[in-house]
Amino acid sequence: MSQASYTLLHEKGLLKGRAVQALTMLEDCMLCPRACRVNRLHGELGFCRTGRYARVASFGAHFGEEAPLVGTHGSGTIFFSSCNLLCSFCQNYDISHLRDGVEVGAKELAGMMLDLADKGCHNINFVTPSFVVPQILEALVLAVDAGLDLPLVYNTGSYDSVETIRLLEGIFDIYMPDFKFWEEEPAKTFCSAPDYQEAACAACKEMHAQVGDLVIDPEGIAQRGLLVRHLVMPGGLAGTQEVMRFLAQEVSRNTYVNVMDQYRPCYKAKDDPRIHRRITHAEYEEALEAARIAGIHRLDLRVRFFFQVP
Repeated sequence: MSQASYTLLHEKGLLKGRAVQALTMLEDCMLCPRACRVNRLHGELGFCRTGRYARVASFGAHFGEEAPLVGTHGSGTIFFSSCNLLCSFCQNYDISHLRDGVEVGAKELAGMMLDLADKGCHNINFVTPSFVVPQILEALVLAVDAGLDLPLVYNTGSYDSVETIRLLEGIFDIYMPDFKFWEEEPAKTFCSAPDYQEAACAACKEMHAQVGDLVIDPEGIAQRGLLVRHLVMPGGLAGTQEVMRFLAQEVSRNTYVNVMDQYRPCYKAKDDPRIHRRITHAEYEEALEAARIAGIHRLDLRVRFFFQVP
């Protein structure tokens, strides 16, 4: 296994400085494109409803991720409560909208990372990290002091600030953005984020500029690079064709992409007839074909079970 990038920063004495810089950003929070400008250090809450400390819903070895992350011992996943998108159809709405979880300090979060490493996980996978980057870095300093050396995964809904992603250069080895929508209307309707496409495109480009295409070792384990997820939505609402064209033409034709079929109507999906159903087999095949036509050839291929009968 190659050396995790952040260990090099730590050896140079630069990692702690990044953490301190990130924490100061909480005073006038613009960590994500919401740019709420609240003072989270003093308990003010913005869109993500998260103050000085992160909330964690659960953590453990996860075997439902992509094969290059899971390997034989699982991806060491830490699920943060709340979200900076709050999709109306969220399948984990108890975590995102209802904020199930407990508030944790830096020592507790570092302890979770170390526990996952002790369990043999191949990486530490932070789910919905966009609004808790300072808390992650603060805890990472403690975890590295205690011997952590696993690659870190930035598992995001792609609504990220380029400025925040730049702060993470040399820290995260694997970026895993979930590119949700291309058109403004569905992004505004379902995520209250009409600028989603602009933010996601810029973030994906910056992520790829930092880590490049996904590198997988001889044992099939991801070591470094970009892995993009894209959830196929009913009626083509996700804009799959345009997303794949963007990835192929403006990021890299070698981008590793998981075209996901597991959409199911959850939470408030019943309020919009366009998304109050699962996708069909034909819709999923059309999405895969769109990826291939665009030139994307590194597709995550797993057995699919979630089709609606046409």
